This record gives sequence, C-alpha cells and structure tokens, in this order.
Amino acid sequence: MNPEIGHYALALALPVALVQAFVPLFGAARRDAALMAVAGPAALLQMLLIGTAFAALTQAFIASDFSVINVYQNSHTAKPLLYKISGVWGNHEGSLLLWVLILAVFGAAVAAFGGALPDRLKARALAVQGMIGTGFLAFILFTSNPFLRVNPTPAQGLGLNPLLQDPGLAIHPPMLYLGYVGFSMAFSFAVAALLEGRVDAAWARWVRPWTLAAWSFLTVGIGLGSWWAYYELGWGGWWFWDPVENASFIPWLTGTALLHSLIVVEKREALKSWTILLAIVTFSLSLLGTFLVRSGILTSVHAFASDPTRGVFVLALLAIAVGGSLTLYAIRAPKLEPGGLFSPISRESGLLINNLFLATAAATVLLGTLYPLIADALELGNLSVGAPYFNTVFIPLMVPLVLLMGIGPMMAWKRSDLAGVLARLKGALFGVGLVFALALSLSGIDAIDIAGSAGIALAAWLFFASFTEWAGRVRLFKLSPANLWKRVRALPRASHGMTIAHMGMAVLIVGVSGSSAWKQENILTMGAGETITVAGFDVTFHGAETIRGPNYESVQGTFSATRGDGKAVTLKPERRIYDQPAQQTTEAAIHTAFWADLYVVLGEGPADTGRYVVRAYFEPFVPFLWYGILMMGLGGLVSLSDRRHRIGAPLRAASIVELAKG
Repeated sequence: MNPEIGHYALALALPVALVQAFVPLFGAARRDAALMAVAGPAALLQMLLIGTAFAALTQAFIASDFSVINVYQNSHTAKPLLYKISGVWGNHEGSLLLWVLILAVFGAAVAAFGGALPDRLKARALAVQGMIGTGFLAFILFTSNPFLRVNPTPAQGLGLNPLLQDPGLAIHPPMLYLGYVGFSMAFSFAVAALLEGRVDAAWARWVRPWTLAAWSFLTVGIGLGSWWAYYELGWGGWWFWDPVENASFIPWLTGTALLHSLIVVEKREALKSWTILLAIVTFSLSLLGTFLVRSGILTSVHAFASDPTRGVFVLALLAIAVGGSLTLYAIRAPKLEPGGLFSPISRESGLLINNLFLATAAATVLLGTLYPLIADALELGNLSVGAPYFNTVFIPLMVPLVLLMGIGPMMAWKRSDLAGVLARLKGALFGVGLVFALALSLSGIDAIDIAGSAGIALAAWLFFASFTEWAGRVRLFKLSPANLWKRVRALPRASHGMTIAHMGMAVLIVGVSGSSAWKQENILTMGAGETITVAGFDVTFHGAETIRGPNYESVQGTFSATRGDGKAVTLKPERRIYDQPAQQTTEAAIHTAFWADLYVVLGEGPADTGRYVVRAYFEPFVPFLWYGILMMGLGGLVSLSDRRHRIGAPLRAASIVELAKG
C-alpha cells in the first residue's frame, strides 16, 4: 500500500472529524434528527480512513520502505517481523496514529452498537469524540506526519531502540492506549450529559461498560509494562515510580474511582455531579500523560519527541479539553438534580469513601510527579521525588481503602448495619489472624518482617472477605450441588467479576508485600566454576559463550542453581549488543516457581579474564503480582460480559424531565 494513500486517508479524516464534531451537535440543539444522524456514519467513516492510514504505515514498516522517514528512523531490514510491526507505534508519530485509531474505533463502536442510546445523547457524545479526534488529527498532520518522505532513499534504516524489541513491549503500548483512549468515551458521555442537563441511572448504565473496558485494558497494560521492566532491564525490580509509569497509574486510580461511583449513580442516582467530574478528570489525566510523554520534558525509554512545538500543541489541546469541559461543568453541574439520600453507614457511603481515598492517592502521586518539573521551570533547582515520598504518602491511603473493600460489598444500600456485616466476617477475621501469625513465624519479628506479614494479612483480609461475600450470595454450603450451581449461574456476571477483581487485588498485594519485604540479592565477580549463594540457592557459573541472534550478538552465560533437594536448574542470562542501533541490553534469566523467582543477571567483565559481574536475586512472591493483575483484568472482562451492560436501563419518571434544554 502506497504511503501517499495513507497520508491522503489521514488528511481526509480531518474534515470528516470536523463534520462529526459540529453537525450532530448543531442537530441536537435544534432537535433535527437528520443532522443528528450524521454522527454515526461520520464516526464509521473516520475509523475507516484512519484504519487505512495505519495499515499503510504498517505495510511500509513490514516492507522496510526507507523512503518514509519514520520507517528509516525506526526500522532495519534485519529486525524480526514482530518488531517491524511494533516499530509502527514504537515512535512518536506512529504511536499518535495508533492513539487516534483507537479513538476512532471507540467512536465507531458507539455508532454501531449504541442503538439503544437516546438520539440526542448519542449525537452529542459522538460529537465530543469528533472534537477530540479533530485536535489529534491536526496535531499529527501539522506537527507529526508519519508519512514524510526522504530523498534519496537510504539503503538501510537506523533501527528501533533495542529496549523496545521485546514481545512484552510490543503488546504493552496498544493495551495501554486502549485504556487511556477508552476513558474518552466516559468523558464524551459526561460532556454530553452536561449539555443535555440530565444524569440518571440509564446514563450510568450506558457509560459503565465503556469505563469498565477502558479500566480492564489499562490494568493489563500497566501490568505488562511492569512485567517488561522486571525481566528486561535487569535490575530486579518491577516498579520505580518513574514519571512515565505514574502517568498511566494516575488515571487508573481516578478511573477506578469513576467505575465505583457509576455504580452509585446506576443503583441510587446519587453522586451525579461527582461522577461527571471524575469522568472529566480521568480523561484529562490521560491527556496529561500524553503531554508528559510527548512534550520532551521527560527523559525515558517511553518518552517520545523533543520538539517544543509538539509539546506546545499538546499543551494547547490539553488546555482546551480540560478548560472547556471544566467550564461547562461549573456552569451546568449545579443544575443537576441531587440524588437520593443515604445513611453514613451504607454502601453509598462506603463507595464515596473509596472514591475519596483513590482521588487523594491520585493527587499525591500527581504532585510527586509534577513537583520536580514545576521546580525546574521556576528555577528552584533540580529536585527529584523518589520512592520514599511515594511509599510514605501512598501506602497509608491504601491500607484503609483495602480494609473498606472487604466490608463495602456486604453493606446494604441506603442504610446498613455495620455490626451485622462484621459479624458475618468473623471467619474472615479469624483467617487473617492465622495468616499473620503464620507469616511472622516463618519470617521473623523485625520491622521489615512485621511490615511484610501485615501486608500479607491485609491481602488475606480482602481475599477472605470477598469470598465470604460471594459465598453468602450463592449460599455456599447451604444448598445441594445442583441448586448451588443454579444459584451461581443466576448470580449476575458483574458480581462474579467484582469478586474476581477484588481477589486479584488481594493476590497483587501479596506480591507487593512479599517482594518488598523479603527480597534477597548477592553481587559477585565470578569466573567459570565459581559459586554464588542467595536465599539457600547455590548458583554456579559454568562460563560464557558468544552467540549470534537475528540482529544482535550476545554473550550468554550458563549457570546451574541447586537448593536442598539437589535438583539443578539451568539459567542462561545474556548481554546483547544490537547491530543497529549499536546498543547493549540485559536479558535476565529467571526461574519461576509458583511463589518465587530466582533471577540471575550477567554483567560486564574483562574479556581476557573470563570473569563477569553476576547479580543473583531471590524474588519471593513476585509471581503473585502477575497472577493478581491477570485476575483483575479477568474480573473486568467477566463483568463486561454481563447482559445488563449491553442494554439500557429503563428511564425513571423523574428523569424524563430535562433540567436544561439543548
């Protein structure tokens, strides 16, 4: 496919996005069905055009068409096919094209599957999507064109950053973008609701599946990024509180709050104004993350572009989207009907407190991320905010939140009996005590051991409480197997999904607590035949050899690890030097048991001596991080499959009256 076809399709997508942005909006204001109906075809056509552009760029990468500057700068003929394809989004221009393609896919999905939506709400929501698309299409065409040519055509490309040539990072950006951009639908529905002046249970029912899908993708995307950093960078860690990591984590926190507040709107028509604000803030934080990565003010393997013009353009888009939506919110939100009243002890209160903890946590992470940038801009000196700050302010907010997660689902709507809920959780509390005592007996009683054991106990609380709530719903141990199965099948899938996601969070907490408290490491310069010991493992170095990969040369070490049972495990870490660009990477060798990893890294060493710096880590409970993330993503998908998320809620009589016309 000719790159000019892709460029032409992308250029055509801009006027289509403009039509989608303004014609349906005008039609909704005038109640003109014909004009409102333009939104759907425009959204579908925009997806087709941007999809054509993306396909053209992908074909250029696969064919190694180095006449395209983007391909020349980010590809090489020796790259494996997977990394030629992932090179499409492994750069500034291509990643923006993927961003706007996903935006168009979400808009087209609403156009295709939003038949149950009220015409005016649908038209306005798609119009807002069109406005966002217009901004980013203009950004791509005027500052970040992925189809620019170079003449004469180079014989070979410069290659892709070797750190990005990894299966995990090939999947990580698309998953992350599906989360980032997915929150645009919640934003668009929120702005549409403000324009219409109506927020009710039906609105929440329509918005919730889009938010749930975005949250699920973002959860898995963040997990994939953490997994990549763990095994690819060779430092033995899985989270660094890097600004680019935080840029994805902050909207995840507010998106989690939004997901829970939508439940309150759907069930009780309360927290309407707060939910609208959360939808605006969550997508605004996604845009902020885009600005941080693409403005050139951050240095990171994930950060693209250093052209100030691009940063100013994204900042202008951010200001228009955030400023405009918040101004509309300030004008229209006070006119929304207040929701139903509820007692301080109720599920509504529990979810509200949940929201406050999540919002506060997001604010503290945002402050720590932006403060060094603000200080640098004000010439206050080069400051850094690292793990001590984030751990100190973040963990105290998470502990009560997790405690509440165990209680909240068991509380009744409107008014609840806290004593009765706690009585139902006696078994869970007893199990937590046993787990804490067992963890202390196996570890020790110093401060780190106590902290790690407390984290494991906190995870046990959430796991047992979630199971108790689910067991009560299906009447486990009280029915015959046949009737129990009928009860399980009759329980809404959203309830099953909530339980899986909460249990996944518990498993994740086990991984965080265990790996933080009981990680062990040993570093030694080793020659062939020498042994290093870590956590009871005897790791013997048998030498290194040079091997040739498809586009790199590697020094591969061979190690055997034995423990008390005498069984040997072979590990082969590598140091790779890529051909183009000429850059070195570390490939850790990891032996995973169910509950722990043995992690070996081969460092540099004088070639003439045959000795290398070897780092050996014992990573207890790290696998539980990945188990937990997968469970959370699975919980989101199970909830998304609930039939109630595919149909609209019936309108209540009170919601039929619109509080503001047009």
